[in-house]
Amino acid sequence: MRLDKILADNTAFSRNDIKKLILKKCVEINGITAKKPNENAEFGDEIKIKGKTIPLREFIYCIVNKPKGVLSATKDGYYNTKTVLDIIPAEFKKKDSFPVGRLDKNTTGLLLVTNNGDLAHKLLSPKFHVKKTYTVTVDGTFDAVLAEEITEKFKNGVTLKDGTALKPAELKILSKHKAEITLTEGKFHQIKRMFGLFNLPVEELQRTSFGPLKLPKDLAEGQSRLLTDYELEKLKCTIENNK
Repeated sequence: MRLDKILADNTAFSRNDIKKLILKKCVEINGITAKKPNENAEFGDEIKIKGKTIPLREFIYCIVNKPKGVLSATKDGYYNTKTVLDIIPAEFKKKDSFPVGRLDKNTTGLLLVTNNGDLAHKLLSPKFHVKKTYTVTVDGTFDAVLAEEITEKFKNGVTLKDGTALKPAELKILSKHKAEITLTEGKFHQIKRMFGLFNLPVEELQRTSFGPLKLPKDLAEGQSRLLTDYELEKLKCTIENNK
């Protein structure tokens, strides 16, 4: 890969910026001063800019605790609303990073951001059956009879008012106003529409897990961090085991 490209992909510098730094002899590859932007560079090389080693990653994986009001998108061209990429530190993302799937603007919780399109496709593909769990707070009450009815119907798969048939979902009642639901698909406003079938408006919705990934208890809303090697390996194993 060209030196200017690999550095532009792994830093906030543009390729033109990199070219200028190289001309000023500010870039080194494995201890040797770089002379041209098109010099060959690989992910195993040690590259420094002004003496500082630049971490090189082909793929990057970031877990975010998305707060309300933030879009699950790479940019917002209409209302100038913050996106999830706007709240992630530069070192946790690449220029081609994107959120894996989406959470509604006012839904909070676990969101994975990466630049690995192949992995993202598999995580979202129905054939891999990757589970997603949410905590739901409703404007209503789960009395004993209603709780049993909803749990059973979700287990068998409900049909939305527009005729969309949904796959079975697991429901666990946590309190009179709160439940936990686990899905293997993600239709538009699916959870809100599911509970709407029983006249239970959703007031709060938080994703707590995505496949084997759990929302870290020490990760406050708006914060993010890179996946650990262990978490990434579990994520990849989930896909392999669900083929």
